Amino acid sequence: MSDATTPFCPLCLRPIPPSAPQSLHHLIPKLKGGKGGPVVLLHHICHKEIHARFSEADLARRLNTPAALRAAPELQVYLNWIAKRPPEFASRVKGGGRR
Repeated sequence: MSDATTPFCPLCLRPIPPSAPQSLHHLIPKLKGGKGGPVVLLHHICHKEIHARFSEADLARRLNTPAALRAAPELQVYLNWIAKRPPEFASRVKGGGRR
């Protein structure tokens, strides 16, 4: 259950309870000039999925907002799948999916 102080993941829109693995995502990758730039708190599984799907260049160029990430066709299957999981859910993300 979430309350007013529980943050929400801007990718999957589920609450991030304190017990859930979580991480900060640089909206513009550090290697592409985003060091010191805006970050968002995500479920760790959501963060891993972003980096498994997209190159640093794609993230910097076209996917540098939560809304752009949510709208990306490459993430729609994942977003539909994760929406059915509890907020604490954690799983391994398969590697090798970068394009």
